[in-house]
Amino acid sequence: MTQPRAQKIPLQAGRTLRLVLGDQLSDDLSSLTDVDPATDLVLMAEVMAEASYVRHHKQKLVLISSAMRQFADRLRARGVPVRYVRLDDSANSHSLEGELRRALAEAGLFERAVVTEPGEWRLAEVFGALQETLDPPLEIRPDRRFIASHRTFAQWAEGKRELTMEFFYRQMRRQTDLLMQDGKPAGERWNFDAENRKRLPPGIARPQRLRFPPNDATRAVMAEVAERFPDNFGTLEGFDWPTNHAEADAALDHFIGQILPNFGDWQDAMAKADAYLWHGLISSAINIGLLDPLEVCRRGEAEWKAGRVPLNAAEGFIRQIIGWREYVRGIYWLKGPDYKHTNALAADRTLPWFYWSGETDMACVADVVSETREHAYAHHIQRLMVTGNLAMLLGVHPDQINDWYMVVFIDAFEWVELPNTHGMATFADGGIVGSKPYAASGAYIDKMSDYCKACRYDVKQKLGDDACPFNALYWDFLDRNAKRLRDNHRLAFPYKTLERMEPAQRAALRAKATETRERLGAVKLAP
Repeated sequence: MTQPRAQKIPLQAGRTLRLVLGDQLSDDLSSLTDVDPATDLVLMAEVMAEASYVRHHKQKLVLISSAMRQFADRLRARGVPVRYVRLDDSANSHSLEGELRRALAEAGLFERAVVTEPGEWRLAEVFGALQETLDPPLEIRPDRRFIASHRTFAQWAEGKRELTMEFFYRQMRRQTDLLMQDGKPAGERWNFDAENRKRLPPGIARPQRLRFPPNDATRAVMAEVAERFPDNFGTLEGFDWPTNHAEADAALDHFIGQILPNFGDWQDAMAKADAYLWHGLISSAINIGLLDPLEVCRRGEAEWKAGRVPLNAAEGFIRQIIGWREYVRGIYWLKGPDYKHTNALAADRTLPWFYWSGETDMACVADVVSETREHAYAHHIQRLMVTGNLAMLLGVHPDQINDWYMVVFIDAFEWVELPNTHGMATFADGGIVGSKPYAASGAYIDKMSDYCKACRYDVKQKLGDDACPFNALYWDFLDRNAKRLRDNHRLAFPYKTLERMEPAQRAALRAKATETRERLGAVKLAP
């Protein structure tokens, strides 16, 4: 399937209707660069199709609608006319296509409609079809808020057997000149990841985070979401995310000035009852357009150049954005809508209920789920090595765990969520994104967190009623997927360990893993 055409239509005299989506709240959005306040009209619409295509966390619904309303006010302050359709508007058609057609019918004559390309395939297909039928013509413009265009990524990927993020990241470094000196990477190394895996020292003081009490616009949306979506996952009481450009700028200032210096050392660490630690908490603001990702990176680089941030922190932070973020977006569009239907490990089990309730004796899982319910957030290692790792070890079907990630996180949009979950966390794509499954036993969680100290399970035991569930599940995962994974050079050591085990021990681990899957509620899906 091809993407809809992002084409140039000759500029015409007359009015232009400009549709702005809920994750496109950027002043320099391509669909707004030539807006004429004297003739044009901006359309923004809260529609049920977007509010319910997954059962979004309540805080995500609040963030998007509040930020949209405040961005509409920001445009109006510039003198730009805005037609804003709220979710409770009695005439709301509840689809973006319907609201675009309704505006064209009701708001006067327009010679064209303009939109910046959407971030997800489902909307790309809608707008691609509209290009064939809409009168006046619809222009779909490229989203230039990303560094790598679809063409740039496709050219980089062409002919490669392996689409290794590290090499794409180096291209992005050269293209942006970030952390480069005389054509070479600062510090003579591209990647300082090996220095970014430290465990938290006991008793270390954790940073205080700048948070944002709900303003009037946000409080109004909170009341509407509570009334209209009472059964959606999550709570609203702790909502304190930035919902406008000023708040997002303040969040970035605080992170860059106060948090970034130690981000490098402890970005992979986890701690009970602390979902934030030294993480940026700006991904949601970037993903909906309140912050420009390249400018964010240049701010981080400037702190390193000024000597206020060590290189491993600046590099690790910048890599997350111009490396990983750009890379997963490229994979999403390169592989197309069929990517989500791959299931390389033939996973065939249901997602346990405790992913929603948090009711489990596994301290790490209970903590991550409860923090996610309260904040719509968990940092990348909690997502990868706790909830994602466990789902993979249990054999949860990709559709079920992908849907969970889309629901529960405030920064989740399919272009960023799917390659992270489907590729990195669960290896369902068979190795397109990750060169190996990120499978781990309880030992990894014990090394990188304080969860195990308070857990009712014993992280050092593999068998018995008190054994950490991750342990038998890990060895069974390797055993039952040996045909597929044994030749992966990055798994050579654990497979050698597995092969040295006595047959009786391997059989006991398989039996324990089977019992654990059933007990935890990861049961076989109906054929």
